[in-house]
Formats: sequence, C-alpha cells, structure tokens
Amino acid sequence: MTKFSDLNLNPKVLKAISEAGYETPTPIQAGAIPSALEGKDVLGIAQTGTGKTASFTLPMLSLLARGRARARMPRSLVLCPTRELAAQVAENFDTYSKHLKLTKALLIGGVSFKEQDALIDRGVDVLIATPGRLLDHFERGKLLLTGVQIMVVDEADRMLDMGFIPDIERIFSLTPFTRQTLFFSATMAPEIERITNTFLSAPARVEVARQATASETIEQEVVMFKASRRDREGSEKRSVLRALIEQEGDSCSNAIIFCNRKTDVDICAKSLKKYGYDAAPIHGDLDQSQRTKTLDAFRNGELRILVASDVAARGLDVPSVSHVFNFDVPGHAEDYVHRIGRTGRAGREGKAVTICIPRDEKAFDAVETLIQKQIPRRENPVKPAPRKSAKKENPKADAPVAEVAAPKEAPRKQQEPAAAPRREEPKHTKQPARGRGRGRSDRGRDDKIIGMGDHLPSFIALSFDERRAG
Repeated sequence: MTKFSDLNLNPKVLKAISEAGYETPTPIQAGAIPSALEGKDVLGIAQTGTGKTASFTLPMLSLLARGRARARMPRSLVLCPTRELAAQVAENFDTYSKHLKLTKALLIGGVSFKEQDALIDRGVDVLIATPGRLLDHFERGKLLLTGVQIMVVDEADRMLDMGFIPDIERIFSLTPFTRQTLFFSATMAPEIERITNTFLSAPARVEVARQATASETIEQEVVMFKASRRDREGSEKRSVLRALIEQEGDSCSNAIIFCNRKTDVDICAKSLKKYGYDAAPIHGDLDQSQRTKTLDAFRNGELRILVASDVAARGLDVPSVSHVFNFDVPGHAEDYVHRIGRTGRAGREGKAVTICIPRDEKAFDAVETLIQKQIPRRENPVKPAPRKSAKKENPKADAPVAEVAAPKEAPRKQQEPAAAPRREEPKHTKQPARGRGRGRSDRGRDDKIIGMGDHLPSFIALSFDERRAG
C-alpha cells in the first residue's frame, strides 16, 4: 500500500503530515501528488470528501519550499468558490506548512481591504482567494499575478453553478502562460470540459470514482411527504424533520440540515431552537464574523445542528458529522451529492435523509438518475391526524331534508289564502284616487260598490239605488 513517505514530498511536509496523524494517502492524493510534483498540469475528478484539498496542498508546499515571494506578486494562487472553502484551504496550509517558512494571505469578502493589502504588500507565497475579491484587489492596483507559478482551481463545478466562470477565465488570462495548473472538480459539465481544454496543457487526468456518485459509506433514505393543506406545508414539514431527528436518537450526535432558500434556513433554525434543539443558521447573507463563529462552534462540538444553505454544501470538512438532512430536494442533482458528502467522510459511516414533497418529485427523480440507484423510502414518522367525519363537522348534515324543511314551508302555505285579500284591499282602495279609468272597468264587472268605505256621500248612493230599482 502506498504511503506518504513514498510520494517524494519535502521532508518538512512529511513531518507535518505525520504529526497530523496521517500515514496513507487517499486514492485522489496518491494519483495527483506524483504528477503535480513533476510539474505537470493535473485534472482531478473525485467526489467530495475524498481529500482533494491535500492532493494539491502537499505538492504545492513541496514545490514552493525554496524561493521567496516579492511584494504584491504571489508565487501561487488557489481559487475557491466560497469563503468557507477558502478558509478551510488556508487551515490546511497552516497545518502542513508549520515547519516551512512560507507566507500566505486569504482574500475573501467580509474582511477589511486594508488588512488584506498589508499582507499582500509584504509578499506572499500562497494566495488563497474567492474570484470576486481577487479581482477587486487587482482592479485597485494592489495585486499583480504575473509571478504566479502554480494556479489551483478548486471545486470548479461549483464555480460554474455560482456564475464565476467568466471571472475564472479573466484570472487565467492575467497569469503567465508557463504556470502549472491544478484543476479539481466533482463533476465534468460541458462548460468545465471546455475550460480544461483551453487552459490546461496535456493534463494528467486523475479520476478515482464515477462522476457524481455518493460515498458507499453513506446510508441514504427519503421520506415522501404530502401536507394536509398547502398553507400548512411548512409547519408540518418542520414537524417531520424534528421527528426524524428524534428517531435517530443518540446516533445523531451532530447534523447539517440543508435548505434551498436563505429564508427557510432562518425559519428552520428558529423553529428548532424554539423546540429545544441546539441549532444555528449559516448562509450568504450573514456577516463573515458570524459565519466563522458558527462554523467554529460546530466544528468544536459546541453546536449540535447546523442549518445551512448550499453556501456550506461544498468544502465543509468536519470529520465527525453523523447525519445530513435535506429539508428541501436541491434544484441541481449534483448538489445532492455534495450535500450528503458532508457526512461519511474519510471512510467513516454516515446517514443522509431527504424530505420530498410532491412538487419536488421531478428534481428527486433527477437525483436518482444521477447517482444511478434508487434511494430507499422511509415511512413518515409523523402520523397524519384523522380527518373529522362530516357528521362531526356538521351535525345537521345527516338530518332528513323533509323534517327540516317541512315546518318552514307549512306555515307559508296556510297563511297565503288569508293574506291575499289584505294585500289586494289597499290596492283597490287607492286606485280610484290615482285614475278614474280603472274604477269604471271595475263597476262594469261587479254591481257592488267597492272601495268607497263608510265615507260614501249619500247623493252618490242614492243614484245607484235608483238605477238598481229601475
């Protein structure tokens, strides 16, 4: 079996590796380090959690062990898609370079430009940066990239997802053509393939696993969940999440919960804290100091549950994460692999549970297609509340229609004959006062004097009596 001592690394680097407790390289490390030490371009393709960071950190330190950087002209450059990943790479350099007199600078957002400028002015051997902040320094005239000997692009497929490819292409154009390029990605999308063909020269391709596959040490499950009502979906979904955590019991020592939206990250973390869980959110809208504090607490075991957006899906190296919960099915199938890759790292066992609602089933089908396996279904731990019967909801619903209606209809039918004359009487009483024509037609049909009342003048009654007598 290959050991680090067989890879021709700098003795001081080997000493730091030994002190860190490592002896045997992972497959990606064993494949990439020899080619990198020979000065070749390297294209590394491996799933997350396989040790890609050390596969470029260790040869870079060995190659940079001799020499000294000049002011504002870094000797090497590492590009990372997120602040968290960049900070983690910086920690790796600190771990493995402690016996070397090499300097480094970390250029990420959320940190003062003044502090970063001071580091660059002194000259750095290793510059670790996110693309946006690196270009900010360059455009301000504080940085030159013409002295870069080794350039690393880490998590290139995540760069593509985040829209950094134009920035990456521009940065490549600012570095010397003779540089050595180490390019790492978990998947090889067509756009990534185009960039490697453009900027890498006869690279040594190191692929240690099928593209976009999850580690075999991770147990995967999915809960197919449908809310009782659409307006209750969020709260019921959070109830399912809490029940899943409870079902895992003591085996869930710590966990990362992934949500698609930043607002859901905040709501989910707040809900968990309300029910007594030790949880905190992390996403791109939080201050860098708060994000760093939360991550440090999670790594140190002071925080049990980390609720995160996909900003934390890549590069989080917390070896002992026992569980990953996907509160939402990711929109990109590749992100599923990277999310669950936060558990089961370095050969450890882990568990990943996903909650899938009906509108996410298409995205979940894409996940199963990508990983080329069907994820086992898990029963919903929250039993749906029994629906109330119609009898309980409306006690009158079962009553016979006739019994309810009959008492109301009968009185109306009995009153109609008696009410009719009363309705007609004022009509005939008032009509003669408004017009004589209708009065004459009434007399033609009936000899009775109708509508005059007790106030009939005596001379009018006399004339009618004489007609009747004749």
